[in-house]
Amino acid sequence: MHLTVITNPDEKSKDKYEIARTIYAETGATSLRVVEAFAAMIANAAAKCGTSAIDIVRDPARFDARYASSPRHARWHVSAASPAFQMCLRVAHKMLNGTLGDVCAGATRFHHDDELPDWAMALGYVADIEGILFYA
Repeated sequence: MHLTVITNPDEKSKDKYEIARTIYAETGATSLRVVEAFAAMIANAAAKCGTSAIDIVRDPARFDARYASSPRHARWHVSAASPAFQMCLRVAHKMLNGTLGDVCAGATRFHHDDELPDWAMALGYVADIEGILFYA
């Protein structure tokens, strides 16, 4: 008897959900505009670093919502059926397929308007979208 391990043929699907969950957790999916800008920022950072979008969202120095100490961590556990999460998922899909476009003026970093990280002074501020500040 020969056994074969069945694996998910679409490994990118797992990455898409993780990226969408990160976008949702950090933005709250308050509007399509902020979700698209955030996804574009992830794509820009991946291109600049020569890595994948999933590697960018797994960087603990960039996205603190993944961790229990973050005030946005509760959003990490959003239901996949939530309409707001589904919007993030569609935008993540567009970003991964290269059809999103750069709607954040080349930004590669961000922070929320209630914080000011040390690195922010050294980078050029390019946009403030719904309380998320983007830098290139």
